Amino acid sequence: MSTAQWFLFVGALLLVMGVTPTLLKRLPITPAMLYLAMGMLMGPTVLGIFSFNPLKQSALLEVLTEVAVLISLFSAGVKMPVPFSLRQWRAPLLLASVSMVITVGLVAVFGVWGLGLPLGAAVLLGAIVAPTDPVLATDVQSRHPGDRDQLRFTLTCEAGLNDGSAFPFVMLGLGLLGLHNLGENGMQWVLVDVAWATSAGVAIGLACGVVLARTFWWLRGAPQRHELLDDFLGLGLIGVVYGLSEWANAWGFLAVFFGAVALRQTEVRLARRARDAEAAPALAGEPVAAEAAPAATVSEGALVFKEHAERLSELVLVLLLGGSLYLDSWSWPAVGLALFLFFVARPLSVMIGLLGTHAIAPVRGMTAWFGVRGIGSLYYLMYAIQHGLPEPLALQLMQLTLIVVAMSILMHGVSVKPLMNLMWRRGAA
Repeated sequence: MSTAQWFLFVGALLLVMGVTPTLLKRLPITPAMLYLAMGMLMGPTVLGIFSFNPLKQSALLEVLTEVAVLISLFSAGVKMPVPFSLRQWRAPLLLASVSMVITVGLVAVFGVWGLGLPLGAAVLLGAIVAPTDPVLATDVQSRHPGDRDQLRFTLTCEAGLNDGSAFPFVMLGLGLLGLHNLGENGMQWVLVDVAWATSAGVAIGLACGVVLARTFWWLRGAPQRHELLDDFLGLGLIGVVYGLSEWANAWGFLAVFFGAVALRQTEVRLARRARDAEAAPALAGEPVAAEAAPAATVSEGALVFKEHAERLSELVLVLLLGGSLYLDSWSWPAVGLALFLFFVARPLSVMIGLLGTHAIAPVRGMTAWFGVRGIGSLYYLMYAIQHGLPEPLALQLMQLTLIVVAMSILMHGVSVKPLMNLMWRRGAA
C-alpha cells in the first residue's frame, strides 16, 4: 500500500470507530476484533493489499509492543484502589506467581509432547503465551481509579504483575537454548534473573513513584503554585523508571507498574492529609487558611492521555497482526495450543492459584476464562527473536503465538460482554 492509501485506510477506520461507540456497546464485538478483521481483510488472508512480516520487522515490532505495554502498565497501576491492602492483592499476586509457573509448565509439557519442541523452546513458548495482556483486555479491566469491582481489579492487577513475572521464564527458555547464561546448576538464573531482577524492579518502581509523587505535589502546592503538564510527567515517570531498571538489570515492566501504583497511592495519601489539615481549623472554630492544597494529581491527569495512547497502539498492532496471518497460519498445532491454553492450562492454573483465597465462585470462573493474550506475548516473542532465536524455531514459535493472540481476541472478545452482563445481573439480584 502507498502512503496515501495507508492514510486513507487508517483515517477511515478511525472515523468509523469514532462514530460507532454506542453501537459497539450493544454488540458482542470489541474494537480489537474489528481491527483484526480489517487487517485480515486487507492482508494476505483475503485481498493481499498489504502484508507484514514480524520476523523481518522484529526490531521495529519489539519497540512498538514494548512502548504499548509500558503505557498500559502505567494505566493499570494508577487504577489500583487506595489504600493498598495485602488481603485484596493476595489473589492477583498468587495468579502472577503460582498460576504463572503452572501455566508455563503445562504449556511446556504440551510443547514437548504435543508439538515436538525441544525443552528450551517449549519453556520459552510457555513464557511467551502465559502472561495476560494489559492492552487488549480493556473490557475486563478496572475502568477508573475508584473502580472497586473485585473481578476487574483482579484481572487488571494480574496483568500488571505477570508482564514482569514472565520475564524470568523467557530467560530460562533462552538459557536452555544456549542463548543466555544460566550459570552453574542454574544459580545465576535463580539469583540474578529471578531474585535480583524481580526485587530490584519492585524497589525501583516504589521508590521512584513515592519520590516523584511528593515532588509533583510540592511543586503544585503553595507557595510554589507551579503549573504541571501531567501527560509529560506520566511519560517521564515511565521513562525514568524503565531506564533505571534496565540499567540495574531489573525487570522494567514490574518497575513501571509499581511506580504507577506508588505514584497513585502517595498522591491520594497526601491529598487526604491536606483535606484533614484544612478541615481541622474549621472543626475547632478557627479561621481557615486562604491557601488551599492542590486538588489535581499527576496520576489522574495523565490517565486520559495514556488511555488514548493505548487505543491507538491497539489499533496499529492488531492491524499488523491481521496483516501477518495467512490462511495456512491456522494450523492444527497452533489452534490446538490455543485451545489447550484457554480450556486447560488457564483454568487449571487459576483454580490452583486461588485455593485458599476469599474469591467467590463467579469471580474464580470469570478469572479462569478471561486470561486475554495479546501485545505482551508479541513483545516477548520479538525479544526472543532479537536475542538470537534460530530462524526455523522463530518461525514456528511466531506462527503459534500469532494464532494464540488472534484466537484470544476473537474468543474472549465475543464472550466478554455477554458474560460480564450476566455476572452483573446476578450480582445485582
